[in-house]
Amino acid sequence: MKFISWNVNGLRACEGKGFSDIFRQLDADFFCLQETKMQPGQLDLQFEGYQSYWNSAEKKGYSGTAIFTRRQPLHVEYGIGIDLHDHEGRVVTLEMNDFFLVCCYTPNSQDGLKRLEYRMSWEDAFRSYLKRLDRQKPVILCGDLNVAHEEIDIKNPKTNRRNAGFTDEEREKFSDLLACGFKDTFRTLHPDQVTYSWWSYRFQAREKNAGWRIDYFVVSDRLMPRVSDACIHTDIFGSDHCPVELTLEE
Repeated sequence: MKFISWNVNGLRACEGKGFSDIFRQLDADFFCLQETKMQPGQLDLQFEGYQSYWNSAEKKGYSGTAIFTRRQPLHVEYGIGIDLHDHEGRVVTLEMNDFFLVCCYTPNSQDGLKRLEYRMSWEDAFRSYLKRLDRQKPVILCGDLNVAHEEIDIKNPKTNRRNAGFTDEEREKFSDLLACGFKDTFRTLHPDQVTYSWWSYRFQAREKNAGWRIDYFVVSDRLMPRVSDACIHTDIFGSDHCPVELTLEE
């Protein structure tokens, strides 16, 4: 069973850079998107054999998540059930027979850490949501989680220490999540591999590979034995992020 997650940084723009061809080439059972920046009806994007589920932000051209799936979910949830956090289209959850799939676009703390306090409240609420799901059945969380967890996950850790996505507070919240019974699949399988999933559009960052690993597949501990691969498609363009992949044994 193959899962793809990709922050497309505007799906309409990404479609103009070959999204549909990449979608077909990757041939996933579940294809999760973040930062779609779309309202319903703005792009007629359908793929044979797939159903799609969309959660758009109320603010136009902002945030947004979606999941394309070949498999019929038992139930679909939009948001995390807390009004404070459910206006920006950040979460879609599919309940499947033996797991929950959660597609998430975590709020960015922004320049000057203007939104760090909000981010901290989001982290606590979202972790509680995942723990609640995990009590029912195992969870597969994917998406742009907007944090480089360890120094190995970022090109320039020292100069980014107090920048959004690499603050001690954000990194500690990710550690807190893992301590609740979850695994970062890529880092578990590849403990020493230096690979990034996001590069700034500035300073030729991608050409220089001055990147961050902020896109993840995180699974409940008890699912980890079924994970056969976790990889990052650094050769795929179309966004400032590249797709990340998880393969799970049936």
